[in-house]
Parts: sequence; C-alpha cells; structure tokens
Amino acid sequence: MSKTRKICLVSACCTLILFLCLSGIGCSTCDSASTAKQTDTSDSIFHAMEQVYPSLVRLNVVIEYPSGGRMEKQQGAGSGAIISKEGHIITNHHVAGKASRITCRMPDGEEIEGTLIGTDALADIAIVKLNLDQRTSDNPLPVASFGDSDSVNVGDVVFSMGSPAALSQSVTQGIVSNTAMIMPRLGSPVRFKLDGEDTGSLVRWIGHDAVIFGGNSGGPLVNTKGEIIGINEIGIGSLGGAIPANLAKSVAQQLIDTGTVKRSWTGMECQPRLKNCPVSKGVLVSGIIKDSPAEQAGLEAGDIVTSFDGVEVDCRIDEDIPVFNRVVLSTPISKKVKITAVRDGKKKLFELVTAARDRAREDDFELKLWGITARDITKMAAKELKRVDHKGILVSSVRAGGPCGQAKPSINRRDIITSVAGVAVDDLKQLRKVTESQTNGKDVPVSTLVEFERSDKKYLTVVDLGPTQEADKPLTSKKAWFPATIQVLTKEIAKAVGLDKQKGVRITQVYEGHSAAKAGLKVGDILIRLDGDKIDVSKPEDSDVFDEMIRQYKIGSEVSFDLIRDGQTLKIPLTLEAPLKSANELKRYKNEYFEMTVREIAFQDHVSQKLDKETRGVLVERVESSGWASLAGVFLKDILISIDGKATPDIDTVENILTEAQAKKAKRLVFFVKRGIHTLYLELEPSWDDLANNDNKN
Repeated sequence: MSKTRKICLVSACCTLILFLCLSGIGCSTCDSASTAKQTDTSDSIFHAMEQVYPSLVRLNVVIEYPSGGRMEKQQGAGSGAIISKEGHIITNHHVAGKASRITCRMPDGEEIEGTLIGTDALADIAIVKLNLDQRTSDNPLPVASFGDSDSVNVGDVVFSMGSPAALSQSVTQGIVSNTAMIMPRLGSPVRFKLDGEDTGSLVRWIGHDAVIFGGNSGGPLVNTKGEIIGINEIGIGSLGGAIPANLAKSVAQQLIDTGTVKRSWTGMECQPRLKNCPVSKGVLVSGIIKDSPAEQAGLEAGDIVTSFDGVEVDCRIDEDIPVFNRVVLSTPISKKVKITAVRDGKKKLFELVTAARDRAREDDFELKLWGITARDITKMAAKELKRVDHKGILVSSVRAGGPCGQAKPSINRRDIITSVAGVAVDDLKQLRKVTESQTNGKDVPVSTLVEFERSDKKYLTVVDLGPTQEADKPLTSKKAWFPATIQVLTKEIAKAVGLDKQKGVRITQVYEGHSAAKAGLKVGDILIRLDGDKIDVSKPEDSDVFDEMIRQYKIGSEVSFDLIRDGQTLKIPLTLEAPLKSANELKRYKNEYFEMTVREIAFQDHVSQKLDKETRGVLVERVESSGWASLAGVFLKDILISIDGKATPDIDTVENILTEAQAKKAKRLVFFVKRGIHTLYLELEPSWDDLANNDNKN
C-alpha cells in the first residue's frame, strides 16, 4: 500500500470517527465522555434550579412618567428573586423604581401584591416586599442566596433566570465572557444613565451569553452552586450584562434597612490617566465641582490621585473608573479623608471632609390645576443648571391648551417657577399651599401672577389657575326632523335606474319606530316633491337643500311626499317629528382619576353601532392614553353596562359608584362592557398612592 494511500485511509478513519462522535453513533469511548459531560451539565442545571428557581418572581408593574402635563401610566414587566424570609425581592430600579403598582407572580402562578421598599438609580437596584398576608400557600417562602461575584472567572458556566418578554419564568445557560464589562464612552463621559444618574460610573457588569430578552431585567444570574452572582440589567448585542452580586447585595441590604442608600460626595470628577502621563499609577482628576469638598481642599483638574483614604488607587483604562468611584462613594459621610496626589511631578497631600451625596433628580408630580408636571430641584441639579441655590420648581412637561400652556408668555418645559401671586415658592409643598389659597372655594379659573426663570432670564406671566374650561358645545336647533336618511339622485344614478332627467332624493335608511317607518316609507323610495314643491336636486353637494326644506316646517307638521317606488308614483303623508337629542346635548361625566369620560347613549349611537333596543348603559366618549382606564383596556365607544355587578343605566349611577370607589380606595373595579357583538370584563386596578402623591386638587 502506498504511503499516500495510507495517509488517505487514516484521514478517512479520523473523519469517520469524528462524524460518529458528533452524531452520537458508535465509539463507546466518545459516548461515555459525552454522556458524562451531559450528566455533569444536567446536574449543575438541576442544582442551580433547585436552589434559585423556586424564588423567581415575575413583576408586573405600572410605572408613571411625566408627559404632556400628566403623569402617564405604562405597563411593564421584569424579573426578581426573593432574598429574605420576610419576602424581600431584589430587582432593577428601571423595573420597579417608578412603579405605582406592583403585582408579583410566583413560579406556581400565585399572584401577590408587592410594595416598593426602596430604590437606587445609581446602582439600578430596587427592593420590593411581598404582601405576605395575601399568600394562600402554607409552604415556607423560597429564598435564594448570594455568592461571591469577585470569584467569578471568564469561562464559568452561568444560568440566567427570569421572565423574558413577560413570559413565565425560564432559565437559559451560557458562560461568563467578561468580568469587567462597561459601556464604551464613544466620546461621552456618560455611559448609562437612569433618572439623571450615571449608572455606568458605578457598575461594571458581568458579561455573559446566557440568552436574555426584555423582561429578564432584575432576574438573577446564577452559578453552578445555585448562588446569585449577578442581577441582569442590560443587553449589548448578543451579550447580557449583570450587576455584580457583591454590589447588588450591599445596596439591597441598605434599602431593606433604611429605604435609601447613603453615599459620600467629594465633587472630584476623575478619568483614566492619559497615555502620555508621566505618573505610572493613579487617577486623573478631570474636573472639580464649584463649592465642593474637593475645591475647598485645594484639589485641581490635572492632579493625579494616587491614594484615597489610605487606599492606593489606579485607573489606567475606563474599566477601572467604577472601582475607584466605589471607593469614594462608600466612604462614610462627613469623614475627614487624606488624599495623596501628584501635581507637576511633585507629591502633595490634601484633606477633605466628604459631604452627603444628593439625588441627581427628584420625583415628578402632576399639578392638575396648572396643567403641568413638575419636581423639586436637588442640590446637584441646581449645580447642573448653574443656579446659586435649589429653590423653585422645575417644570418637566406642559399640557397643550392647559393653564400654563395658554399663558402669554407660556410656561414651558424646563422653566423654573419661583413665585406665585407675589409669594416665593421654594418647593412643591409651598406651591401647593399657595395654589390652594388662590383657588379654594372658586368655581372659575383665577388669573394669577407667576414669576418664572428660563435660562438666565426672569419672566412674568399670568396663569388662569384652575380647571380648564371646556368650550360650550353648540346645541342643536329645535327644527322639524325627517326620521330617515337620504342620498341625492344624481344624473348618473337616475339614468341607471331608468329615471333619466328625474330629480329628487333616494331614501337610504328608515328609522324604526318613527313617523317615516309608520307612514310606510321604504329604503329605495325616490322622493320628488314635498307638499307639491319639487325637490330640485341632482348633485351630491345639494343634499343640504332637502334638509333645509324640512327645517322650514314646525315640529308636528303634517306633510305629504310624492315619490317613485318600483316605477309607480305614490303620495304618502307623514308627521315631521322633533329631533332627538344629539350627543352634544346629552349628560356626561368625566372622572379625573381614571381619566375617562362617559355620556348617555345617543340615538345616533344606537344607529351607528346597531345596538339592541334593550341595551342599557353609558357610552365611553373619551379615554386618556396611559391612564388607569386605558391600562385596563377600556376603549372609545365601549358601552359600560355595569361596574362590580351594579348596572350602570345612567350617568348619575356611574358617578356615584366611581366616587364611592375612590373614597374607599377600592383595590379593584370590574367593568362589564359591550364592544360590537362582544361583551367582556375589564379589571381596573388603581394605585391610590398616586392620588395621595400627585397633586390632584391643586
């Protein structure tokens, strides 16, 4: 056998063995190795699931955000894990930090309401507590435990658990791809911002390829020991990013203990050393905030900090900055800190006293009588705005056509209200107080002098403070009414039906139970004369001519029509009726909290929707987008038949039921509605906390 042939045979055999191994055919040695590997993997998956999966929670939330002068509501979903026997759930701030309602679904399908205990935008961690008195199970609460994220290595097998796309709880497998993943700056110092906080300045993610989707946020990243080593937060391409467990655990414990996270602030802003930096170790000071502890200590931009409070520090690349920031932020507040730095090649010592770090942004609230959403100004926000103090109220959104929107000059987003009716207002609390004194007992808007700032300019304007007055809707004139609809008999139609050159109108619909139907008029009848006068129309735009002929008569007048039916000319008398009430004339009720308007059902509603005569209810005339009614699935033109099993045949009943529900802060309301040929039940589950927090009266 030639040497070449031997090589080919060996190659062929190797290829065959490889194929058999990959396909699972033959090769007992490969089978055994593969089976052992699969067994090891399966064991680790089952162990991890046994330890963590029972504690997984799917969070269904309603979040609120300022838009168009309102706090709009939006449904969202995320994941979490129970980390204490008291029912504390860890999740992301961006999942639950702005929630006004939280429903927690356990792996067994049980749903329990949750309460937001505390949230931290900087670390993107929030803690929700289960309302355990709602549990129906007697089994002990499943609790997951944290592992040491500092011991995680690239290549470690990990499991991502959560509720992707709001589906039921699931688990995916992958490996750690990066233990210090950050979002690249790409020219901007801010990497990842939440509610004004640069989350990327604190968090280095554990990168992994265990598949995650929207809805996995807040869910645990788990090692093969069944320990939480991270909290999933972001996705970058095919990679997921998890907040390291050591950071998440520390923040979570502070939120559980106090509801907030306290951090130190120095006013020193830093970045990695420049490439041509002569100092081999240290952190470059890129800037010093005015009137900060760092400025008072004498630190300057360009200094290279080599130690902070006795800890040697070094930032060579962007990935090092979060580590340095954690050292600074975790320093006790009001502590005197020694800093070593290099300036112009010389070593210098500094001392500063750390200050309490303020939130980057306060929460927004709705001011209905102003038609705006607004928030207080934090100390840090004041510095960003280059203000000498943090007095005033920052406008975050304005309702078009509302009191502030209609003022001249109008008050716009990012304007700062500083005075109302000559009284200085430093914060929302004072603004509410002044608003109440201006509007209390008034049933019409009050013209109020308002001072506000825009950039470096100070403006005066007059705001008609109070509820926006809806324009009066015109009432229908009480003229005679012909209880049928018509179309003009055009030249083309007349010729096509064998009535060439005939003028008149053709009946398209006859309203049952009214005089036209009782007189015997039918669809298809062609009316050519009214009381002997020709109905002289032949163009579509002439339809008003017939209506005007009818309106010349008094209600109750006896008239006769000459008409053509099936080629025969007939004369039919009938009585002209009083018009039924139009939608504009009917009673309506607007509920500000649920953000919906209902009115009585008009005759035209019965006609257009082909409602049964027996239909009793009220018609939904308006539903504000992103309001409680909208979230529940209430649609425009729904017929509201009952609320909580109580029939709603009229507006007064609806108003009484909803007013009582609001007074009692009902947990849930069930609307029974008719929509086309269908009926369905809709659950409204409001969070009455926002009624207390938002300024619904002022």
